[in-house]
Amino acid sequence: MAEVNGESLNAEAGPPGKPERGKAVKLVDRVFDQLLERIRGGNYPPDSRLPGEHELASMLGVSRPIVRDALARLRDQGMVYARQGAGTFVSAHGSPTTQLAYSPVKTIADIQRCYEFRLTIEPAAAYFAAKRRNEQAIQKIASALADLREATSHQLHRTDADFMFHRAVTEAANNHYYTASIDALKAHIAVGMHLHGLSLLGPRQGLEQVYEEHNAIYKAIADGRPDDAQRLMKAHLEGSRDRLFEGRVLDLSF
Repeated sequence: MAEVNGESLNAEAGPPGKPERGKAVKLVDRVFDQLLERIRGGNYPPDSRLPGEHELASMLGVSRPIVRDALARLRDQGMVYARQGAGTFVSAHGSPTTQLAYSPVKTIADIQRCYEFRLTIEPAAAYFAAKRRNEQAIQKIASALADLREATSHQLHRTDADFMFHRAVTEAANNHYYTASIDALKAHIAVGMHLHGLSLLGPRQGLEQVYEEHNAIYKAIADGRPDDAQRLMKAHLEGSRDRLFEGRVLDLSF
């Protein structure tokens, strides 16, 4: 029988008279807290593989479904990530002490720099998304695309839906470095997306064109066409930058 903070984690533990579901929820809470404590305490460092479900269940004296639910909660909070066929790993950005951070956008030049950086990571993420995507990843991209479609039909640009589309693409690549980078850039990307959105609110064709760019990226990923996905993402980001800067990018030479 294992203990967590001095308390038994035996599946039979818990106050008498509580329903079985209540016991399970309490056990999930305890296992979640224990694993979280070990991650934050450095027992399981960033990018290390956690013990398998069977081993964790044996270590903690609970059933595998309890461990599975606790791991799902850790994944939802970004503390761990799954590699297909390899197991569960600790996220490099799961701990606040290791979270990426960039200086805030202060100038127009910073917006251009942000586009430059995005162009180095997002086309590659789209490439791997088309190679590695699964049904869940495709549905997440499609959901963001549907929000963009609805906004476009009302001649609106939704920065939140736009960002979620790009984030969903990085998630589909199954590479947490891409996701951590775009998360760290969320506020920076939002500035550029907002200004880009304002530039599209005149002629309806501008919004339609941007929607079609997103739709083409989605189709390439869903169809498993990595080269096309990479090319289309690059063209989309370059187009967004050029529309925002009206084709006149700044000279950032020293």
